[in-house]
Amino acid sequence: MRVLLTGGSGMVGGALLRLAPAVAPGLTLLAPTRGRLDLTDRAAVARWFAANRVDAVIHAAARVGGIQANIDDPSGFLLDNLRMNDAVIAGADDAGVGRLVFLGSSCMYPRDYRQPLVEDDVLAAPLEPTNEGYALAKITGARLCEYISRKPGRAYRTLLPCNLFGAGDHYGSEASHLLAAVVTKVVDAQAQGRDEIEVWGTGRARREFLDVDHLARFILAALPGIEDLPPLLNVGAGRDHAVDDLYRIVAERAGWTGRLVHDPTRPEGMQAKLMSSDRARAFGWMPPTEAEFMASIDAALSARRRQVGPGDVEVRSPGA
Repeated sequence: MRVLLTGGSGMVGGALLRLAPAVAPGLTLLAPTRGRLDLTDRAAVARWFAANRVDAVIHAAARVGGIQANIDDPSGFLLDNLRMNDAVIAGADDAGVGRLVFLGSSCMYPRDYRQPLVEDDVLAAPLEPTNEGYALAKITGARLCEYISRKPGRAYRTLLPCNLFGAGDHYGSEASHLLAAVVTKVVDAQAQGRDEIEVWGTGRARREFLDVDHLARFILAALPGIEDLPPLLNVGAGRDHAVDDLYRIVAERAGWTGRLVHDPTRPEGMQAKLMSSDRARAFGWMPPTEAEFMASIDAALSARRRQVGPGDVEVRSPGA
């Protein structure tokens, strides 16, 4: 099966490219770089589809950023992602591609809604204002997939992962995901001999974390039978942690004994967004164990430590 993979240079795309040869040797992933294919250019994407026959698409590309970036430019996050989703999802339909996996986000769910969140809760109540533009683009992309799938010969499905981390994350940069940002702060504080770390918000907001490799294996296994999946499918870890608890877990495993200092004037987003992945279990999803989660944190600590040494300057990630 020949597959267009968008976002091949991102964390999810990188995991798919790395794992596919062993996990799904029958797949050929085509992952054009941004320099070769502008995914916001509908005409360019249409030309790519015309020149390259593919059987499926994994749409993992998106414009992403931390809380502050989303607050500063909601229209940019909305428009860039709408353009990308139109070019890729509608473009795939126009090109006759039968299968497509679209990566949604837990931010598609209402703000501070019931826990755990189930797939039917999307659009049930108002969204979190700090990333509403991004969330609306994701919801629109998911709805587009659902509408297209009403046509014969189309199976376009949306997977909603929780917060991701792991290999390929941007440790020490403003593009860091939350757990990578926490790891960066702890390792840098330890390397520089500092005994305090600033945490945005109260530290009480809760988040669910999943190693990106776990998600990538599920995508690769599910793609050949994608028509069997429901339109929306949560793919999560099944447990969440308060941000403060996450800092303490990382600090304990790193051997750092300092203290956390909170800045409650900073945004922290939704207070909780634990998802139910019960529906996914019927399709082979197995959430990682606690031991696997801790091993993934150890791997993240090792990845950051390979980048830094004593005296390096900390680079903070918004929303951490």
